[in-house]
Amino acid sequence: MFILIPAMPPIIQTYGLVKTFGNLVAVDHLDLAVPAGVMFGFLGPNGAGKTTTLKMLTGLMRPTAGTAVVAGYDVVRSPLEVKRRIGVVPENLGLYERLTADEYLELVGRLHRLDVATIARRRDRLLERLALADRRHDLAVDYSTGMKKKLALAAALLPNPPVLFLDEPFEGVDAVSARVIKDLLLSLVRQQNTTVFFSTHIMELVEKLCDEVAIIDHGRLIAQGNLDDLRRQAKAHGQASLEEVFLRLVRAEVEEGNHLDWL
Repeated sequence: MFILIPAMPPIIQTYGLVKTFGNLVAVDHLDLAVPAGVMFGFLGPNGAGKTTTLKMLTGLMRPTAGTAVVAGYDVVRSPLEVKRRIGVVPENLGLYERLTADEYLELVGRLHRLDVATIARRRDRLLERLALADRRHDLAVDYSTGMKKKLALAAALLPNPPVLFLDEPFEGVDAVSARVIKDLLLSLVRQQNTTVFFSTHIMELVEKLCDEVAIIDHGRLIAQGNLDDLRRQAKAHGQASLEEVFLRLVRAEVEEGNHLDWL
């Protein structure tokens, strides 16, 4: 006797998602489905609509049209329920820079109604893991760009959300810290079934880390799947790198040689 186990619904899903700014269509009827418990890469050229999509999925921006559902809740109808279930590291970090790392993480924990002991335990472990423990009493305004990004990540992880949204999480981060962050994100996905949705321009990183990738261009989804799926959609050979597949899918023209007459 075979027992059919129903497929789990996507933890992130959009239906005809649109965002316009005057005559500019930043996101154009985007239909996206992200399964739970994956490392999901979100790629596209500059201006493709990645950050705008992330802002709509996290409740930082209201869609012009369409629907977005995150962790079972509509981002427009139930924004607080969505926010209770996500962690976010936005492009502009938005830290309270006149707080220390200790103070900032305590504030985040209290906003999520965590008890004092839980806040203290998780804060200590996060600061140690992200190599910020020795600077925990310094104001965030005195942190480097990479340290601020790690503090923002610690704040996103403190409430232990099932979904994590990261916009360019490795930008401005040194190689050692990047390795720590990568290992931490992978352990969240593999051990805790967390869904990590992140945008980046670092193709090699996505190729090594991600279970699934979506590529958008001019606000529209043009491909989604694992690397083999993308190769098939791009009609690329079986050993093509993600960078080659990406360029083929967005029909980018990369000119050979140097045409600057003074060089």
